[in-house]
Amino acid sequence: MCVAVKRVRKRLLDWYRANKRSMPWRETRDPYAIWISEAMLQQTRVETVIPYWERFLGLFPDVHALATADSDEVLGAWAGLGYYSRARNLQAAARLIDEHHAGRVPDDAKTLQTLPGIGRYTAGAVASIAFDRPEPVLDGNVKRVITRLRGIRDDIGQPAVVERLWEEAGTLVAGPHPGDLNQALMELGATVCTPRNPRCTDCPVSNFCDARAAGDAESLPIKARKKAARRVEAVAALVVRRGRALAVRRPSQGLLAGLWDLPGGELTPGENPRAGLTRALRERAGLEIARASAIGAIQHVFTHRILTLHVFRASTSTDRIRLDGFAGHKWLAPRAISSLPHATLTAKALDLLIPPTARSSN
Repeated sequence: MCVAVKRVRKRLLDWYRANKRSMPWRETRDPYAIWISEAMLQQTRVETVIPYWERFLGLFPDVHALATADSDEVLGAWAGLGYYSRARNLQAAARLIDEHHAGRVPDDAKTLQTLPGIGRYTAGAVASIAFDRPEPVLDGNVKRVITRLRGIRDDIGQPAVVERLWEEAGTLVAGPHPGDLNQALMELGATVCTPRNPRCTDCPVSNFCDARAAGDAESLPIKARKKAARRVEAVAALVVRRGRALAVRRPSQGLLAGLWDLPGGELTPGENPRAGLTRALRERAGLEIARASAIGAIQHVFTHRILTLHVFRASTSTDRIRLDGFAGHKWLAPRAISSLPHATLTAKALDLLIPPTARSSN
């Protein structure tokens, strides 16, 4: 290891130990707890994750508990974090660990990457933090730190550039305390080497930083412009029949897979919402609507699209359900729908239809 790399590592480690934020998963070496935290932290803020992590571990304290839990209970504990495939992958991986690894999280990155939902980043994080393996990590914060530190002025979306970043991260992590080193890089990117207005004067490795010397830190990393999010309109309804409301389960694959929802569907371009509701409920549930009242509209942002959801309260006398595009259904008391595992979008719709205060009253 060259002298410069040793000095960068020492400064990062010293800075991290003096300045790291308090996070509950940093107080444990339990590989399972660290794995759960890394799964939750992907594309989610630390402040949001902490109560979810604590509640999740309370419900599923170890691999076996997660592996044998009811899948609806797992989705329910995850509800609100988004990216629900992460929860399904966690349980699928837990079942494999329980069956093939005696309930112990594997201690090497290569084996970890054979498990559902565990990619190179998560494998490196768990292996380094829980097991002191010299495995690199590369999330958005680390990419930004390394790009500026090493003066990489090419599009970080290009495969060759990504591989170079992994190599640079691998060089830095090779040495004592690899878990702390990886967390130092992530912490530095989150708190000092920020996307806008980086605090270079507070950076422990600013003397080694190419971007600071060149004066272009804020322009790095270079990223290709993303495509504009697509705008979509859809309808959903609280459909009541003889005092019971219809909940439908989304398919096991695709957006919000496996979660419970209100029946409805996307509108065609220019379609009137009320007419679209009638069509969607007939096509997707075999329902004929007797009455429908518009309650309001919700806007919700997904990764690649912006959805406007028109919410209705409707009634039907149809006895037979014919599902198309849904995996199952239940007729239940309207207030009980909120107890099923459901997405944030559905929660917003239910808040319009049945305010939380009304749900809790008898």
